[in-house]
Amino acid sequence: MLGSALDIFSKAGGAYLSRWSHVVVGITWIGLLYYFNFVQVPAFAEMEAAARNNTIDKLASRALWWFRWAAVATVLTGLLILSFTRSSINGGEVKAELMNVDYWRSQDGTAILAGILLGLTMFLNVWGVIWPKQKIVIANARNVQAGGEANPAAAAEGRKALVASRMNMIFSLPLLVFMVGASHFPYKDVNASAGNRWTFWIVWIVLWAFLEANALGLLGGVKPGGLRLIYDTHQNALIAGFVYAALALAVYAVALAA
Repeated sequence: MLGSALDIFSKAGGAYLSRWSHVVVGITWIGLLYYFNFVQVPAFAEMEAAARNNTIDKLASRALWWFRWAAVATVLTGLLILSFTRSSINGGEVKAELMNVDYWRSQDGTAILAGILLGLTMFLNVWGVIWPKQKIVIANARNVQAGGEANPAAAAEGRKALVASRMNMIFSLPLLVFMVGASHFPYKDVNASAGNRWTFWIVWIVLWAFLEANALGLLGGVKPGGLRLIYDTHQNALIAGFVYAALALAVYAVALAA
């Protein structure tokens, strides 16, 4: 009995520590994402080329190190959360309930899965687009400072990184709605019907796929204007993120809480 109690306690403690760590590294990741979009990019637009190159070399490169590895840590700690059982004490009896298929069919489980989709997409944008493109920008800045010729492709690569970063900023708002707010939604948590779940997922995936394809330049490139208007300024991206979050919550409420 003591061994069983200790096992449950260790699992409960592990679940708590993994969740706490997930929040800490997640704050670091999203905080740096907001720093890049709200502070660094607007500041770069006002700098002379020499000052901008020096800042990219000395500041942006360091911030990007923390940014990309915070993304890795956020994903890993999220996986740790899912690996632990949920422990509870009911009437003096310690129980362990695994987050099984029924959980993922519930409203809370659906919300968490929706957030996971956005979080993994943001992670892939960091490592598949933002960091590879920013490496070109950083290398160009260092080369120019050393007296070399500027890389003519650096500006275009920087634009691709910027668009992906702004897309992540937009994704972050509905992600926080579902990841943080799911347990506080004012709806009774029941196992939604298969039809309702399908309605939610079809709308959710279509919207997600359209936005991500747009950010990757698959719907007409990444040049300013047109469908890329939402990425052209951080103000536009912020508005788009709030609209997306409100729309996501509305779809969730209509499809699953009716």
